[in-house]
Amino acid sequence: MTQMEHARRGRITEEMMYVAAVEGVEPEELRRRIAAGVCIIPKNNHHDFNPIGVGLGLSTKVNANIGTSGHHQQLHEEIEKLRTAVGCGAEMLMDLSTGSELDYVRREILRRCPVILGSVPIYQAVADRGTVHEMSADDLFETIEKHARDGIDFVTVHCGVTREAVRRLDLDGRIAGIVSRGGSMLASWIARTGEENPLLTQYDRLLDIAFEHDMTLSLGDGIRPGATSDATDAAQIQELLTLGELTGRAHARGVQVMVEGPGHVPLNQIEANVLLQKRVCHGAPFYVLGPLTSDIGAGYDHITGAIGGAVASAAGADVLCYLTPAEHLRLPTVQDVRDGVLATKIAAHSGDLAKGVFGAKQRDDQMSIYRKRLDWEGQYRLALDPEKARELRMMSEDYDKAVCTMCGTLCSMQLENTRYKLGELVAPPEDAATHTHVRVGSPAYRRSQEAGH
Repeated sequence: MTQMEHARRGRITEEMMYVAAVEGVEPEELRRRIAAGVCIIPKNNHHDFNPIGVGLGLSTKVNANIGTSGHHQQLHEEIEKLRTAVGCGAEMLMDLSTGSELDYVRREILRRCPVILGSVPIYQAVADRGTVHEMSADDLFETIEKHARDGIDFVTVHCGVTREAVRRLDLDGRIAGIVSRGGSMLASWIARTGEENPLLTQYDRLLDIAFEHDMTLSLGDGIRPGATSDATDAAQIQELLTLGELTGRAHARGVQVMVEGPGHVPLNQIEANVLLQKRVCHGAPFYVLGPLTSDIGAGYDHITGAIGGAVASAAGADVLCYLTPAEHLRLPTVQDVRDGVLATKIAAHSGDLAKGVFGAKQRDDQMSIYRKRLDWEGQYRLALDPEKARELRMMSEDYDKAVCTMCGTLCSMQLENTRYKLGELVAPPEDAATHTHVRVGSPAYRRSQEAGH
């Protein structure tokens, strides 16, 4: 039975209790949200880890993509990326491996993964057959079921890449066309076979697999814009409308769902994209890929994506998929993964502040208190990257002093901590004519100042 089915029957599971405690939500309220499909707990029955909640009123989660490539297949590097991403705070990972020995790679990653793990089964279905044109519908569903049995918590399935959506895309004359790997595979398969997308025509078969293992469906945006000029076009909206219908069918079956979103989106369109998805897809959690607010950030796309991610999170997005400095250029290194996760964690937290998520403002306020006190250790503890904060501080000549090399003896915080405040009771100097306390800013205080006291 799925978490959604339990919730609909009025049962608060151990997973719901745990998530509610972490997120500062009443268990009964979380149960109601899961029953309505606006919150999910993506946790396959075969994957053992502390459950993590996603959705309305919960903290914005960060996903990091890892995985081998047919051109660079080094599993030990991907395991190190996993450890780095989780260590930096990623609550979700996706194994996007291509190449060979994919069952072994996935199971080794899954065995070590203490957070939500997702995959894109069509990558393996195509890799195992050599080309997408050799893949049958049964091949694809057998691969999906294999991932479910292994313990994958959610699978990206591009059910909305339909004949009609592809037709609209071709009519729109996009700059970048289809940039989703899975989307391009299915569009090519549809064109070659003349058949409709099997993930759509056999959607009930997909729901049966997901229900059996409580594997969340991540309804992928295979026609997402890969250029800012392509954003929010007819093809993207056509796919979204299909995903909205499929979300409703999944909810009716008791299957947990989240919906993936764009992509490359200008800053002024991000909020509208989030609100539209929430409206069309019955409030299901929204998992955005960035979004990137510009196409020219090559080498810095972790920043481009974090800018868009902060806006999306504040507007109601529930998961931000990270980007790394290597996006569009090459497979990311361990350092790229670290930089990408931390930039996206900043974006997620910024959105949580705007949404009033439990604990977000308290953490910021406490950091400000530590800064006011010049409490460096306290600041390290609350920083998203304590290691980096300490490293930068220790590089300073003033690392063992109260101040820093930016302001030195002109430190505003040090001056602020020692100045008298309006209305504060103070005593005049010992050689003053009177020892009567006066309040700062009062007439008596000003007369004392004029007298040189």
